[in-house]
Amino acid sequence: MSRDATAQSERDAPVLAASAGAAALVGEASAASEKESAVVEAHPDTYSDQHHRSSSSSGLRGAFGHVQELFRRPGPNSKPANPLRLLRLTPRQAFTFAVACLGWMVDALDFFCVVMTTTELADAFGKKPSDITSAITVTLMLRPVGALLFGLAADRYGRRIPLIVNLSLFTVIELASGFAQNLQTFIGLRAVYGILMGGEWGLGNSLAMEVLPVESRGLFSGILQVSYSLGSLVAAMLYYAVVPHLGWRALFWMSIIPAVVTIAMSLFLKESEVWRQTRQAQRDGARGYGRVMTDMLRQHWLRCIYAVVLMAAMNFLSHGSQDLYPTFLKEQHGFSPAQATIGTVVGNIGAICGGIFFGYISEYLGRRRAIAICAICGACFVPLWILPSTFGPLLAGAFFIQVFVQGAWGVIPAYLSEISPIAFRATFPGLSYQLGNLISASASQIEAALGEKNPLPELRNGKTVPNYGRVQGILIGAIFACVLVLIVLGREEKGRQFGARAAASEPSKT
Repeated sequence: MSRDATAQSERDAPVLAASAGAAALVGEASAASEKESAVVEAHPDTYSDQHHRSSSSSGLRGAFGHVQELFRRPGPNSKPANPLRLLRLTPRQAFTFAVACLGWMVDALDFFCVVMTTTELADAFGKKPSDITSAITVTLMLRPVGALLFGLAADRYGRRIPLIVNLSLFTVIELASGFAQNLQTFIGLRAVYGILMGGEWGLGNSLAMEVLPVESRGLFSGILQVSYSLGSLVAAMLYYAVVPHLGWRALFWMSIIPAVVTIAMSLFLKESEVWRQTRQAQRDGARGYGRVMTDMLRQHWLRCIYAVVLMAAMNFLSHGSQDLYPTFLKEQHGFSPAQATIGTVVGNIGAICGGIFFGYISEYLGRRRAIAICAICGACFVPLWILPSTFGPLLAGAFFIQVFVQGAWGVIPAYLSEISPIAFRATFPGLSYQLGNLISASASQIEAALGEKNPLPELRNGKTVPNYGRVQGILIGAIFACVLVLIVLGREEKGRQFGARAAASEPSKT
C-alpha cells in the first residue's frame, strides 16, 4: 500500500504543480487587473490615450490604413441609436450644455449683427461695403488670441471662471459697439470683441464635451455647433424687426439681453470633473504646466498642424457661404432688406437641420465619413445657390448649401475634442479653430473686393453691379474639395473616453 501510495503521489505531483501554477497566475492576473484599475482611476485620460493608440495602430495596415477605413462599411453591430434615448441627460449635464449653447449663440448673434448691417454701416460711416467687411476681418484675425489666452486659463485654472469673465467683457463691448461714431472706433471695438469671441468656443465646447455621455456626443456636438446658426437666425429676425424702425445701433443694444441671461446662468455652473482629474494627475506626477505643454507639442505637432489646416478650410466654407450672402441678395439681385432677411433665415434653418442630423449620424457613420458626405453633396448644390435670378430657387439653394456646410460643422466639436491631447481640451480645439479663422479671416473681404472689381456686364440705375455670386461659387466649390481631401487624409478617435470618474459620476438616464 505504501508503494502504491507513493506511486500515486508521484503521478499526482505534476497535476498538483500545474494547479498551483494556475492559481498563482490567476492571483497575479487579479493583482495586475487591480493595479491597472488603480492606474485608470488615477489617470483616466492618460490610460485612454495609450489604449486608443494601441488599438488604433494594431488595426491599421500600412501608412494609409486610416484612409482605407473611411471607405469600409460600418460593422454589422453598428446601427443608429434612438435619438430620444440619446437626448436624456442628468440635470447637471443638461444645464451645463445649455450654458455652452447659449454662450456660442450669443457670440454668433453679435457677429452677425455686423454681417446683417453691412449696407447700413457703410451708409452711416460714408464707406463702401468692402470697407465695412474689414471689421469682420479684424474680428476673425484676433480670435486666435482669445482662444490661446482663455484656453490656457481654462486648462490650468478650470473652465467656469474664465467663461464668466469672457461673457461679462463681451457684453460690455457689444453695448459699446452701438455707440461708435466712426469706422475706426467701430473696428477697434470689434477687435476686442474678436479676442473675446475666440475664447468662448473653446471654453463652452470643453465644458459640454466633458460632461456629456460618450454615446450622445455626436448628437449634442451638432446641437452645440448649430447654436451658431441659431445666433445668426436671431440676428436676422432682430434685423427685420428693429433696424428698419430704430436703426442699426438699436440692434447692438438689444442683442445684449441674451448675453446677460447667459452670464446669470453661468454663475451656477459646477467645475468640470474631468478637468479636476487631469490637473490632479499632473500634480501627482509633479509635472509643471510648461513641461506638459512642451511634451504635448513634441508628441502631437503633426496633429496640431492638421487641425489648423482643416479648420482653415472649414472656416473658409462657413464664412465664405454666409458673411456676404445678405449683401449678395441686396446688391447683386436688388432684393429688399426684408427678402435678404428671409434668405438668411431659410439658410439658417437648413444649417440647424444639417448640423443636428449629421452630428447624430456621425455616431453611426463615423466623424470623417459624415464630413466627407457633406463636402460631396454640398459641392453639388453650389450652382443652385448662386445661379438663379429669381427669389424662390435662390432660397432653395441657400437652404441646401447650409444643410451641408453646417452639417460638416456639426461634427467638428466632437471630432476636435476626441483628437485633442488630454491636458489641452480647451486650448487645442479652440486654438486650432481660431487659427483656422485667422487664415480664413479675409474670406468675405476677398469676395466683396473681387465682386466689385468684376461687376456684371449690365448697369442698374446707371451704376455697376458687383458680381458677388461668381466669386462665392468658385471659392466655395474649391473649399469643398479641400475639405474632402483633408478629411480623407485625417484620423478620428470616435468614442474616446475623457475620464473614468467623470463617466461614473455623471451617467446618462437610459
